[in-house]
Amino acid sequence: MSKNAIEYAFTDTPGAGTSMEISDGVHWLRMPLPFSLDHINLWLLEDGDGWVIVDTGVMSEKSKEVWRSVFAGPMRGAPANHIVVTHLHPDHSGCAGWLSKHFGVDLWMPREEYLLCRLLVADTGKPAPKEGVRFYKAAGFADDQLHRYQEIFGFFGRLVAPLPEAYKRLYDGLTGPIGNHEWEVIVGRGHSPEHACLYSESLELLIAGDQLLPTISANVSVYPTEPDANPLREWIASLNSMKARLPDDVLVLPAHGRPFRGAHERLDALVADHMRKLDALLDYLDRPCRAVDVFPALYRVPISGDNLIMATGEAIAHLHYLLADDAITAETGDDGVVWYSRDQGPSTRCR
Repeated sequence: MSKNAIEYAFTDTPGAGTSMEISDGVHWLRMPLPFSLDHINLWLLEDGDGWVIVDTGVMSEKSKEVWRSVFAGPMRGAPANHIVVTHLHPDHSGCAGWLSKHFGVDLWMPREEYLLCRLLVADTGKPAPKEGVRFYKAAGFADDQLHRYQEIFGFFGRLVAPLPEAYKRLYDGLTGPIGNHEWEVIVGRGHSPEHACLYSESLELLIAGDQLLPTISANVSVYPTEPDANPLREWIASLNSMKARLPDDVLVLPAHGRPFRGAHERLDALVADHMRKLDALLDYLDRPCRAVDVFPALYRVPISGDNLIMATGEAIAHLHYLLADDAITAETGDDGVVWYSRDQGPSTRCR
């Protein structure tokens, strides 16, 4: 394998409702998603006379239809013993509550992911909070963009079934058997608060969720609930920590894309990409700019209404990284809008 490339382990992918056994007792499912990213990889782990399900897809009639075909097909009518959710995002957690109730089994999930997921589901049907409106106004949203944020607030809960009222906590370093193999939890941060990856040394295999993807970087964003957060620093620290803990030839099972080898190369590439973006952003800030003004320094594609929230959150994450290093300054105007610059003093603003 070239030192400059990852190596995909399989050329085929399973169809909806079917599976591929890719290692001893580890089966690959693929669930359709109603987004531009049109699929998520899910995993079935043989566990005695039943299964452990890892990640679940969004809650929808289509997902339930696929799951019912999985119950009768790949799962061969055997029950699930546990439901594992790597992190709170709807494509991973959406069907977890429904599956847990269907099989009458427990949910395994990191504490920060479980609690925040329940909090976000509880927002369904509520009006957008003033803190959220203030946050996106500070980023530079126009009135119509603020109105759109208010319209879509609470959408999270429409894709996630209510979680069980109790759960089993996953945490970094936790080990335990599933089927014939021992598994260790490796936690990553930045993309979500406490993202759980599952590593089997005996299988030389990592269920990576969104923490390590083959062709894209997971979104790393600041949100109104924690407006001063610095998730990019946590993300980069997590990637470096994973490199130290994992062998380079581990088979990576990502949530999106195909399983691959070359973990160290990919981890290095993810870190390097963010370093390049930080350098480009610093160059761009030769005059005061709002968060929404710096998109050309970070993204190669146009930012539209469909991806504005995520792009803004990630732009702020990069700005906060530079702020924490005292590489730039931030000044809030009388209208509540924040202007970022690497130079102090008056100058022509972005617009």
